[in-house]
Amino acid sequence: MSQVICTVDLVLLTLKAGELQVALLKRDKEPFKDVPALPGGFIHAGEDADARAAALRVLLEKTHIATPYLEQLATFSGPARDPRGWSVSIAYYALVSIDIIEQGCSEQIRLASVDRLMQLPFDHKLIVDTAVARLRSKSQYSSLPCYLAGESFTLPQLQRVYEALMGEELNKVSFRRKMNEMGMLEELDGQFGAAGAHRPAQLYRLKPEYRDNLTLLERGL
Repeated sequence: MSQVICTVDLVLLTLKAGELQVALLKRDKEPFKDVPALPGGFIHAGEDADARAAALRVLLEKTHIATPYLEQLATFSGPARDPRGWSVSIAYYALVSIDIIEQGCSEQIRLASVDRLMQLPFDHKLIVDTAVARLRSKSQYSSLPCYLAGESFTLPQLQRVYEALMGEELNKVSFRRKMNEMGMLEELDGQFGAAGAHRPAQLYRLKPEYRDNLTLLERGL
């Protein structure tokens, strides 16, 4: 009986020019050598404490990114998803700002729009679609979009992130009220960002206690 292939795959998502994009890397070995795919790798039984540790290790090795947010997505398995044999992949998705992608990650990363995604090897297209659906759903009632806004941001900037993910315009007053309800943001004293033709806007960031945990709303935006 052949051994089951056990891997982790990472859906690394970012927002660029108002468009949600996923990071792809060309595979360096068969199957599908030189074809863009999700960053992924085998679980190392003697090294990884659990699947999450394996995902963090693989993400750092393949992209040079230590993500501020990582969430387990789903398990994908079966005999048809990998030409090498019966396999199981524990998939995670990570969110980072475009600044991290452009400044500190591997030069091999290629960004692709999740809405115009080519066919990917294995079942990576299904994994991406599942991650995007999860993100867009949770964006309606959680602090998840903040991880795409960068280390600091103005409220108008953060509102545009939410709108890009939800695909609709949000009322400015209602949005600010919801952010206040969540209590997850703190002002950066004396720091302001550009706000178009208006006066400079106050800069905010996630409070330290919320950087590894989601804040949820009782009602959606």
